[in-house]
Amino acid sequence: MTTCTRTNPPPVEGTTTIIKTARLVLRAPRTEDSAEITTIANDRRIAENTARIPHPYTLADAHGFIAYINGSEREIAFVVTLPSGPIMGTCGIGSLDGKSIEIGYWLGVPYWGNGYATEAARAVVNHAFTALRYDTLEAGARVSNPASRRVLEKCGFQWIGVALRRSRAIGSHVPVDRFRLVRSTWATARSHGEAEQVS
Repeated sequence: MTTCTRTNPPPVEGTTTIIKTARLVLRAPRTEDSAEITTIANDRRIAENTARIPHPYTLADAHGFIAYINGSEREIAFVVTLPSGPIMGTCGIGSLDGKSIEIGYWLGVPYWGNGYATEAARAVVNHAFTALRYDTLEAGARVSNPASRRVLEKCGFQWIGVALRRSRAIGSHVPVDRFRLVRSTWATARSHGEAEQVS
């Protein structure tokens, strides 16, 4: 659960952008990724910490996600992979209400605790401030998910309060810590080498 704001809606980016970090490759999801995404996303521990992932997560859900992303003018999503490895999760940005932009990310449980989520989130934040030219990003993490909160703090986000957000997997609203990152703070951190460079 993560958010960005700018005056105009995001540009249509298509499915050609590839982001590379020190350890990861972020690329657009493909139809042939459906089975792999289904296998790794079908874990209640993942679904309960996101707003929109259902549980159980089926092959039809993966097909729907990929078809929606590839046809959407409001959202961009990347699958997160190792350079020669399997799909680890996804990370994306999109306008859900026409005003703000959500940055969302999740990784499969086998990949937790290795800094991959921070690396992927930083890459997408950098992409949002550079290629997409956003001025302000907002983000959220369930109050019961300190690991996601640490990801946001490592990316430079500052806590701004608590709000309720509906979780599809749980079927009710849950409290979410809200964070904000402005371009000037991001640019300062980047100039001091705190924000990871991507190619």
